[in-house]
Amino acid sequence: MSAWVDRILREFPADLARFWIACDPDDLLLDERILHSLRERGFEVLPFDDSIAFRTEYEERYRAAWDRGEDGSSKALVLQLRGTDMNALPWDYVREGRKVSLSLADLFPKLSYGVIRHIDSEHHEALFEAHNRHATQPLGEGATKDFILTHIFRISPYLLSRAEEFWRELLRLHYRGTGLPPLLADHVGGILADIPHLKDLPGAELFSSKSFTLRVLQDSWDQFLAQHGVRSRRSTDKDRDDISAFSVPFDHPDVRVVVDNMFFDGTLQPVDIEGSPSNLPEWAKVGLKCDANALGDLVAEGVRRVSPELPGPDSSHRDWSDFSRRLGEIIFRFHSLSAQQANDVHEQVHALQRDADARLTDWVFKHFADLPSLPAARGPVMVHHVPRYLAMRRSAGEERIALLVFDGLAMDQWFQIREHLAARAPNLIVDENACFAWLPTLTSVSRQALFSGLKPREFSDSIETTSKEPALWTRFWQENGLRKPEILYRKSLKRTGQLDDLADALSQPSIKVAGIVVDMIDEIVHGAMLGKRGISGQIAEWCATGFLERLFFLLAEHGYSVYLTADHGNVEAEGIGRLSQGVVSELRGERVRAYRSAALAASVPENIDAFRLDLAGLPPDFLPLYAGTRGAFVSPGDQVVAHGGISVEELIVPFVKVSVENEKQ
Repeated sequence: MSAWVDRILREFPADLARFWIACDPDDLLLDERILHSLRERGFEVLPFDDSIAFRTEYEERYRAAWDRGEDGSSKALVLQLRGTDMNALPWDYVREGRKVSLSLADLFPKLSYGVIRHIDSEHHEALFEAHNRHATQPLGEGATKDFILTHIFRISPYLLSRAEEFWRELLRLHYRGTGLPPLLADHVGGILADIPHLKDLPGAELFSSKSFTLRVLQDSWDQFLAQHGVRSRRSTDKDRDDISAFSVPFDHPDVRVVVDNMFFDGTLQPVDIEGSPSNLPEWAKVGLKCDANALGDLVAEGVRRVSPELPGPDSSHRDWSDFSRRLGEIIFRFHSLSAQQANDVHEQVHALQRDADARLTDWVFKHFADLPSLPAARGPVMVHHVPRYLAMRRSAGEERIALLVFDGLAMDQWFQIREHLAARAPNLIVDENACFAWLPTLTSVSRQALFSGLKPREFSDSIETTSKEPALWTRFWQENGLRKPEILYRKSLKRTGQLDDLADALSQPSIKVAGIVVDMIDEIVHGAMLGKRGISGQIAEWCATGFLERLFFLLAEHGYSVYLTADHGNVEAEGIGRLSQGVVSELRGERVRAYRSAALAASVPENIDAFRLDLAGLPPDFLPLYAGTRGAFVSPGDQVVAHGGISVEELIVPFVKVSVENEKQ
């Protein structure tokens, strides 16, 4: 156990009390390492977001059992109060609970609180160690920024005097997935402004935004190719409104090694070219689609590099989100290969998928229960966090927001759509992240959570249908200050012919938020006969209709900030046998079955490869049974594309902000 986790746990001695109140203005308890460690010691942490919802869960899952002398859902419950005002709590809680106060100011007394409150929780452990070892005296705001840059991000901006040093540190930072918080990025930008060779670079935006940096790199790659007499098709697109390219020293060894990795794992996209690359250095061909075998080699090398970096049982949710994007790029590229090329790398890709799913299942058993309580301020961790995050964005100044929910969209299929948009609408900017669907990964469970902002146990009466989605979406926004006429919900959107009616609705000045379900992917998946490879071909045909770019430009035209996500993904699965139980199973999917009692769930034949996972966020009488590995409850040997279970492709979905570049110029 780390010193940081041990320091927090010290505040919660075991068996001292059943009910605790933690005044936690900095959300220190809502860190997955802390949550998991507390859970292992018998403590459950429940944020006090809604008094009624908290009361219901407290009474049903804890207090009633404690009054009977039983442990209930856990031995002890910690009410996490995001603040210090006990008057916000009911009197009986204050009377019964044992009080604890936690704050960054107390735990990092020698650093500026105004700075460290902007540092993401994933860095608290390293910062705590650095503070205890290296902070010998109280530091002001500027010195605290330098301290964090040096000890946490391993960057000293005062030493970046040459272009290759700047780009090396920038690319290493983003390749590790740790962009700088805006406060520190602005500090770095101010220092770089005084360095002659670097003062014209947008240092603050480059260090804070991975998506901006990747756009700059992609455009600068075109410029680098042109310097060697090679023209990319992107650079000859007359409709393109480029970000200014910079002279990136791609051929410097320290820069080249990171760029090389970025092309192999899909962070950067190889480009189509005109003419022969004969004058190009051999190493640079990794960034070209220059021959028929190049993409197959890219997939094989991507698998080889990604496989040793599979997250494990103690990895963070961010590790899994990052991995899901790398895996998604490989699968997308794999489905783009010719049949012969795909056969050559088929086994390597499928072995990676199987290994990833096995590890994810182990991780889910250990850590999934911690995810629902994690904070959403920097982005949703789970789909039910999305409405809360969008409400924060409205409070931050985004007056009109549109949420596009692509029903059933897996990460690899998002990358296919993204590549289409890059070719057909290059001035669309995508800022990519990922979040977790709810388990089981079914539309009625996960999509309702997505639109309602609730855990499934809080809409148990409609968990088997989506009919209440409009009401749940409306209720969330009414509780966050909007009137009913300001809230729009539309579903079953998929064709260009529907966009005129949508435009009429979106153009109404009263509309502030729009929730829109695009269900073409789910429709394709449920009719799939040729696996995900066939689905990829159908998605390409759909993209060619122009529906997607028209939809995004329509929303931008009417002033909406656009966010795209999915309720779940989809996966290729093989039949392990049908469950002929009549109406015993209340909810019957190909990858999961749900039962209303433990006795019914136990009636599954022993020879079926399946397992149970009960989650606190589900209704107590909703018990899912999951098909093992990549199995499905269909006839043995049958191949299907389905969802409902636990796999990287089903459980981790895109969360993307889409905007139009020329709006910002």
